[in-house]
Amino acid sequence: MKKGKKLRSRKRTRLIQSIIIHIVLLGLGLFFVFPLVWMFITALKSPNDMVNVASFFPKELIWENFKTALTRIPFTRYFGNSLFITAACIVGTIFSSSLAAYAFAKLKWPGKGPLFVVMLALMMIPAQVIQIPMFVMYSKLNLLNTYVPLIVPCFFGVGCSMYIFLLRQFFQGVPKEISESGRIDGAGYFRIFWSLVLPLAKPAMLTVGLFTFMFTWNDFFAPLIYVTDPKKLTLAVGLRTFQTQYTAQYNLMMAAALVAMIPTVLLFFLAQKKFIEGITFSGIKG
Repeated sequence: MKKGKKLRSRKRTRLIQSIIIHIVLLGLGLFFVFPLVWMFITALKSPNDMVNVASFFPKELIWENFKTALTRIPFTRYFGNSLFITAACIVGTIFSSSLAAYAFAKLKWPGKGPLFVVMLALMMIPAQVIQIPMFVMYSKLNLLNTYVPLIVPCFFGVGCSMYIFLLRQFFQGVPKEISESGRIDGAGYFRIFWSLVLPLAKPAMLTVGLFTFMFTWNDFFAPLIYVTDPKKLTLAVGLRTFQTQYTAQYNLMMAAALVAMIPTVLLFFLAQKKFIEGITFSGIKG
């Protein structure tokens, strides 16, 4: 009887703990989702509802706000510019980061340890610190107002220290037998990397691609500095110009911002499982 009572009390305690945890998680979820809900509701408000601050929900839903917001600026052009730059940066980042990470993880060469420490130290330096010398360099090369300063650094690993570290952790977890089997068959270092190791790193590379996409898609500082032609503006800078032109029309601003968020949200939810796998597998071996 006593054992039965103890088991029932334990079950009740676990049930109560589970309920409390779910309530706390639900409250936190609502807290973080509220800004997105507020943006969506604001995007559907009419000018009269915007004036009435006391009412949170609009009296009527104005779906035309999305069409109006997307036609007042060359949204399609800005979207295409951002998509092109983001895709190129993803390819460049994965290419340079994977090569450097493989060299740090699997190859033996003099100075690897100290150089890896320097690479980790670069993660502490803000990207804005090197913007002035890079701007001067691109100015002397007559590359301003082009996409070269936004894309080319990714192919040389500039600003990719975190991605190199992430992929290096993953490559260290790859068994040595795979590389040794490639050497027995006469494959070189690059062939082993390309044909044997890289296909196993798809979750980690997808994680790097997602991080690069979110950073590049939402980047405002670099395109603002290097690009001045209105036809070459990215979506982040284009939305800022929309804000300066239509300051008081917050409903249209929220509508344009929501549409700009759609690719990031969709990509994250579609690749969420692989994203978590990449983070998990990269921490298996230090």
